[in-house]
Amino acid sequence: MELLELVKKHSPVTGEQLAEYLGVSRPTLRSDLSLLVMLGMLDAKPKVGYFLGNAYKPNSESMQRLSSLKVGEVQGVPVNIPDSLSVHDAVITLFTENADTLIVVNENKRFAGIVTPKDLLKITLGNPSSASIPVSMVMTRYPNIVTLLPSDSVHDAIMKMAAHQVDCLPVIAQREESGQDPEVVGWVSKSGIITLLSDIASVGE
Repeated sequence: MELLELVKKHSPVTGEQLAEYLGVSRPTLRSDLSLLVMLGMLDAKPKVGYFLGNAYKPNSESMQRLSSLKVGEVQGVPVNIPDSLSVHDAVITLFTENADTLIVVNENKRFAGIVTPKDLLKITLGNPSSASIPVSMVMTRYPNIVTLLPSDSVHDAIMKMAAHQVDCLPVIAQREESGQDPEVVGWVSKSGIITLLSDIASVGE
């Protein structure tokens, strides 16, 4: 991970400095830094900064595994909804599926966009008639969405999430050049990445 490499190169280094190196905000990095400290890959001292922890071994089996993993090996099954679904039913789907993001598909089952809890909250607050509005009116439309390919590395997924401050990225079968919307084959979530990193760290112990 680029974050670990930066700490290796500049340690001790503060969270503010790391955020500046990566071109992201300090709050964006807070959860990632906390996770790495928890896993023992980083250590931190107040008023000093971050430095490599005892669990960080660049040539270890766990780090090599993380570097070689592809998105297609770790992606989850997306929660798809039709673009004609009402905002009310989308809210219900969010809770029943325990999803952070909903993938919106058109009548041809192709990727149309995404809907997040924040999108739904914006339209429903103070708008009693919003429940009947179709999600196509509130979704973020493709191609204005950051996506992954199954062949992308997990490292790429982590960096895209950090750079764009999102909790979930759709995985599409391939980039469509003909203007046709792509097919969504999976998704990668921040919670899934955290579980993956925890599993890799425990195996490497």
